[in-house]
Amino acid sequence: MSNRRFSVLICLGTGCVSAGGEEIFSALEREISKLGLDESVELKHTGCHGFCQQGPLVVIEPQGIFYTRVQPDDAPEIASSLLSEGDVIERLLYRDPVTGEAITHYHDIPFYSRQQRTVLKNCGKVNPESIDDYLEVDGYQALRKALLELNPEQLIEEIKSSGLRGLGGAGFPTGRKWEFCYQAPGKPKYVVCNADEGDPGAFQDRSTLEGDPHSVLEGMIIAGFAIGAEEGYIYVRAEYPLAVQRLQIAIAQARERGFLGRSIQGSGFDFDINIFQGAGAFVCGEETALIASIEGKRGMPSFRPPFPAISGLWGKPTLLNNVKSYASIRWVIGQGADWFASRGVERSKGTAIFSVTGKVANCGLVEVPMGTTLREIIYGIGGGVPEGKAFKAVQTGGPSGGCLPATMLDTPVDFDSLAAAGSIMGSGGMVVLDEDTCMVDVARYFLDFTQKESCGECSLCRIGTLQMLEILTAITEGKGKPDDIDLLIELGEAIKKGSLCGLGRTAPNPVLTTIRYFRDEYEAHIHERKCPARVCKELISYRISPDKCKACMICLRECPVEAIEGAKKQVHVIDQGKCIRCGVCMTVCPERFSAVECIPGRLTNGGES
Repeated sequence: MSNRRFSVLICLGTGCVSAGGEEIFSALEREISKLGLDESVELKHTGCHGFCQQGPLVVIEPQGIFYTRVQPDDAPEIASSLLSEGDVIERLLYRDPVTGEAITHYHDIPFYSRQQRTVLKNCGKVNPESIDDYLEVDGYQALRKALLELNPEQLIEEIKSSGLRGLGGAGFPTGRKWEFCYQAPGKPKYVVCNADEGDPGAFQDRSTLEGDPHSVLEGMIIAGFAIGAEEGYIYVRAEYPLAVQRLQIAIAQARERGFLGRSIQGSGFDFDINIFQGAGAFVCGEETALIASIEGKRGMPSFRPPFPAISGLWGKPTLLNNVKSYASIRWVIGQGADWFASRGVERSKGTAIFSVTGKVANCGLVEVPMGTTLREIIYGIGGGVPEGKAFKAVQTGGPSGGCLPATMLDTPVDFDSLAAAGSIMGSGGMVVLDEDTCMVDVARYFLDFTQKESCGECSLCRIGTLQMLEILTAITEGKGKPDDIDLLIELGEAIKKGSLCGLGRTAPNPVLTTIRYFRDEYEAHIHERKCPARVCKELISYRISPDKCKACMICLRECPVEAIEGAKKQVHVIDQGKCIRCGVCMTVCPERFSAVECIPGRLTNGGES
């Protein structure tokens, strides 16, 4: 490696693979060989770099040259640039969404420079299928320290001192959970990793498994040593084939090198890890449902206590943490509890990881110290809302999270602050919404998801969420009733209090927070029969401005239900009785005319709403 002048890193996370990353890798491999650069250039595939919206991504090290939206046809030019000591191909550079300025190096791009990566530190830098790459970045050093320098009590005390809390959503102190399991009587004990990431728009667990699987294994092995377990399970959904494949490779490599199996590193400690592929039920993200699934039962939550740390898998003490929690352990043990606790705020230590999606310029994976504000994530890192649109709200925590308005952009992202605002940290989804979003429809959309994913065990969750969904649907269809808002609040609070697991206890959050912060939109839907955001089809109308219409007949020809009347040189009119509000007329009307407009409310052919 010492005689190599360049490393070319190609992102082969799921997003970049789907966009042609493997073809880019092959094309670069051919071109580098053709130019005789095999000895001076290292070609390496990595996991997700995090900046998914800009993929496929290629990075040239050591300069840190960052190329975006690369295609296989770009391979000859990239390879040739390496002959000239890394000349920069400007057309492939990232451009600032506001200024349009081309930025050459990834460490100068705000999306990266404003983050502080811990869990994601090696993603995009190491080859996830090479244990040697992991060892080169001090992989398994924390495990060696744990086995050779610390006993289980000291390990657990270090985790407690770090302030690490569960990063799967609940935020329970990790060290206390480990302590409960360590003190629990009974053998054998188990270590389980919850990789059942089912939230729409959340992909940080997947990216960690695909990009740095050994970090998760190392955390699980340390956990096994701490609580006295000899066997572990990674529960990962079968919809993550690349994550499963790389986990299988990593486990095989760890066994071969003596980090898994009998007497790990000669310590006398035995531990091995199995992969269990889940069928994709959202409720199996709940720990007792997940355990039931591993046992071959239907994935349904069970009453607690006893908690899994006391009686979990097959009735034995079971430690269950999230992917991000296990991936944090190597840093807590390797760098020390004080180092880890130096990031974050008083009751939320370390970093927060979010999959930032929606109406934001820079979508992708973001890792920042706990306590960073929503404004910094959305505008400082995310680049703000594109196309000059106004920010309206952000939903944090996945489909069960709350929707927070623009007035709360300075809310710190930590467990307590988000809970006080009516939202949750959740598994790390963050969906940005702009001015064109109907908050009633958003609440309906997310509740529709959680209602369908309910296991049905609790009557309040099974029936209550369905009742809420029916009310929301009626409101968006112009059939809302004056007392619907109060009824939604009453149902939501009852479901939160009476549900057995976290799915039911958080499912009403999108509805309750949109009512809390956007009640005026609900009232407009119910009392005025209007959708202010012009989204709900039954509560909007399309009309043609007679002053702008050029009678070109384009909209008339394209209307699928022949609802537009007119002729050449005759101003067109929409028959509101026939119109199905599909929006085709507005889409096809030439931009230079912009004669078709969408307005809130229903029009009659007399022009009244």
